[in-house]
Amino acid sequence: MSEFLPVPGQQTESYDVSRALDTDYYAVFSDLSPAEREAWQRARTFVDEILPDIDGYWDRGEYNLGFARRMGELDLFTDGIDHAGLTHLSPLAAGLINMEVSRGDGSMGTILAVQGGLALRTLALFGSDAQKSAHLQPLARGEVLGSFALTEPDHGSDSVSLETRARREPDGSYVIDGAKKWIGNGASGGITFVWARVAAPGDDDDGAVRCFLVPQDAAGYRGEPILAKASLRAIHQAHITLSGVRVPADALLPGARSFKDASTVLYSTRSGVAWSALGHATACYEAALQYAQQREQFGKPLARFQMVQERLAQMLEELTAMQLYCRHLADLEASGGLRPTQASLAKYHNTRAARRIAATARDLLGGNGILLQYRVIQHMADIEAIHTYEGTESVQALLIGRDITGMSAFA
Repeated sequence: MSEFLPVPGQQTESYDVSRALDTDYYAVFSDLSPAEREAWQRARTFVDEILPDIDGYWDRGEYNLGFARRMGELDLFTDGIDHAGLTHLSPLAAGLINMEVSRGDGSMGTILAVQGGLALRTLALFGSDAQKSAHLQPLARGEVLGSFALTEPDHGSDSVSLETRARREPDGSYVIDGAKKWIGNGASGGITFVWARVAAPGDDDDGAVRCFLVPQDAAGYRGEPILAKASLRAIHQAHITLSGVRVPADALLPGARSFKDASTVLYSTRSGVAWSALGHATACYEAALQYAQQREQFGKPLARFQMVQERLAQMLEELTAMQLYCRHLADLEASGGLRPTQASLAKYHNTRAARRIAATARDLLGGNGILLQYRVIQHMADIEAIHTYEGTESVQALLIGRDITGMSAFA
């Protein structure tokens, strides 16, 4: 019986830090329309459903495809895409969904970005009527998982230099050879939008970057999940090898005619990364605040210490700035006035700020800050991925610098 008796110094209680506090110190989101608030609530429903289990999947490095399909059931994938047959979300509603899902988990935020922001958007913008008829609704509903294969093992930031080749055959079909890396959903058994350089000597598009719809069960397509990741562990990102993958002529997306079209998709999702960073930072700040209110040291809650209150105020300052960036970004997009470099500035600011907030929150939680059950360390690791993808910090800085100086510093 003695083993069940409390012993001096044993901590028997845990701290509830995962409750959503809806932090909005400047009332940035106080004027949402009913449709925008309902979209946010759908995302909140999803987060509430996955929170009891997601830490385990993240810890084990497992991808629960059911979570992706559930997002489709809740109609969370349309990402502000304006297309007949898809639920239209305002830029603000799309951003709030991204923020909320990322507040729950970064891997789920990445699924949202890949399935909706990249794959579904690519099809909606550039696909043929037949391609859209076959795949648009299944992608939107999460019945088929989609991926966007642009980045290569040797070409990340300089993706314009991609080496994957699509050789046009005499019968009009294409044979694709190449490799892609960091491709979310690339080993999910669905479809992949592969960007490749056309080899068709004598034709107008010889050397042009085009996009092809490739089923992942095609002969010669191999997608292998990248293992030993320390970030975004609950989604599989794939290393794809394409060895003589033959696709028919109608696999070519007719509207995607150059690398500029790939950039159009990336510019759209760059705003989403800024919102995702806000979701991560919100989770870290709210976890730190709740922990400080519950955890006692030296006979009183941490929240009563001056240094702790100062740190909370610092985090709130940066979080509020991130919210203001995102809100104005959405307003600019809604008015049609958003420029790509403005999205770059929001991504640049918000991922940097999210890193600082996460570091402060982890420090405030002390030793408990490295435990998955208290959420912060998981978000801290996942922020490292969004800080890099959709254009690294350095690339964003060069894009902004070129815009404000009129001079390119790209090598």
